[in-house]
Amino acid sequence: MAAGQNARGAGGNPRRRLIGAIGGALGVAAAGTAIGIVRQQRQISRRAGEDLPFGSLHSTPLTVVADDGLPLHVEIDEVDGVGDTGGSGPVGGIGRRLRRGSEADPVTVIFAHGYCLNLDCWHFQRAAYRGLVRTVFYDQRSHGRSARSSREHATIDQLGRDLKHIIDVCAPDGPVVLVGHSMGGMTIVALAEQFPELIGEKVIGVALMSTTAGGLDPSRILLPMLPARLTGRLTSRTVAALQRGHLAVDNVRRVGRVIANVATNRFAFGGDVPASYVRFVDDMLSATPFEVVAEFFPSFGDLDKFDFVEILDRVPVSIICGTADRLTSIGHSRKLASRIPNARLLECAGAGHMVPLERHDQVNAELDQLITAATMRAGTR
Repeated sequence: MAAGQNARGAGGNPRRRLIGAIGGALGVAAAGTAIGIVRQQRQISRRAGEDLPFGSLHSTPLTVVADDGLPLHVEIDEVDGVGDTGGSGPVGGIGRRLRRGSEADPVTVIFAHGYCLNLDCWHFQRAAYRGLVRTVFYDQRSHGRSARSSREHATIDQLGRDLKHIIDVCAPDGPVVLVGHSMGGMTIVALAEQFPELIGEKVIGVALMSTTAGGLDPSRILLPMLPARLTGRLTSRTVAALQRGHLAVDNVRRVGRVIANVATNRFAFGGDVPASYVRFVDDMLSATPFEVVAEFFPSFGDLDKFDFVEILDRVPVSIICGTADRLTSIGHSRKLASRIPNARLLECAGAGHMVPLERHDQVNAELDQLITAATMRAGTR
């Protein structure tokens, strides 16, 4: 696919999904295509994740300590059949083929979530890849089950260093594919700026969803997270004032949940979605104390890393965004695609900011192709 070309249509019915997975293999029938094929075989009778309650997918937690001593909550889903040399079952076979070099070097896909969310936001991706690919999910500092950060370390650059520690601890030997949504995408860009030597060696593929490397109006990000009466022309000074009364803001958010659900629906999604999707996202937003919201707020306005994203062109890159994203608009993704010449750009027509939920079929089909391309390219080096 030509650089920046619209990859819309990769998702959808099983036949199109299969064609998309095969196309992503660059003409070689191997690991990544097998993922797409078996995922569809496994999902004939049910759509992955749709029969499971949101927030119900977990594995034994572990703690990764960041460079400032902060504990980060991490969960790893291993590949089914790892260690089973008998080769029984198609899933275990895929797990073995998704390896570079030796049986000791599995490909690991690491998911970095967005602002005021937590690792549960990857529900449909986790359900789709569970048992097929080694995956790592973690809560960003001050989010979810991870510990609260000091204010001076509540920065995008620190998130990049946190991701480096996640890689070092959770995937010390094999290659990794990084997937980031919103602030998680910014985290990957920060990692690439600070540790460029990882790109093309340790990191063999990248997905950037609903994100940017700079030029963001940070007040837009706050809109789903504040009561309507507190929104408007928000500035850093306004946020700082609200931070001093963060407990009162949290109380207003809790009392105004009906209004908050309307705001979440408007700003997180582009079209009609099940009410459970809206409640799920709003629960994650509401669980994030406004003090945390305010501490990270300055980082978005200061973000200016477009000059560093071209290094990602060393590896296969998928850029995904909804055309109705009201928080990190499609223009940011198009700019990223223009700076990463060989990146694939998937524009999900009519989708909003929470594209991993709203268009999970399309997103997962694109990830099939990314994992395929990354694995095949790494395997030929």
